[in-house]
Amino acid sequence: MTDIKEALVRIVDDDAEQLKSLAFLLRMGGFEVMTYQSAQAFLEMDDPRKPGCLLLDHRMPGMTGMELQAELVERGSLLPVIFLSAHGDIPMAMQAVHRGAMDFLVKPAAPDVLIAAVEKAVKKSFEDLAADAGQADLAEKAAALTDRELEVARLVAQGLLNKQIGDKLGISLPTVKLHRGNAAKKLGVRSAVAMAKALEAAGLLSDGGR
Repeated sequence: MTDIKEALVRIVDDDAEQLKSLAFLLRMGGFEVMTYQSAQAFLEMDDPRKPGCLLLDHRMPGMTGMELQAELVERGSLLPVIFLSAHGDIPMAMQAVHRGAMDFLVKPAAPDVLIAAVEKAVKKSFEDLAADAGQADLAEKAAALTDRELEVARLVAQGLLNKQIGDKLGISLPTVKLHRGNAAKKLGVRSAVAMAKALEAAGLLSDGGR
């Protein structure tokens, strides 16, 4: 279960009173909170490695909330974004959600609605980070495959039988079994389907992957 105490809720809003009010509400809800009065301050000071979410106003001097979201997308950020704005409209909300925003709430949002949205976003943040870590771990495992093991694993992933793989590569059946076993062990998989998924996740399912 996600421990919200390990998460950081960032709030970006140029309204100091709004920042103070939102921070108080979320801290009462058990969250660690960091506030910023501009998008630029957030970009300069935030630690992107910390799981949590971003509660974001849209209309701000300098960089707007929508522009900040676009910048985070460009940077490949996994941080879930919740818009909280008094100046939103349906096209803007649709654009924000299309870019990956978790929610678009209108000020003043009911406390229970806001807390629920933040809890949902924080949960997604932990899930995304876990998946990202798993991806990195899988890529590391796949990098340990020899060229021949990778070649055999790709054919296994295509559904070929050991004998068919041997005929295609011009190697003996015992050699196919040896490479297949080594590949399965290195990837931590047991089935052909799991091997295919592992190679796909590591970006190695096609010849262009390495």
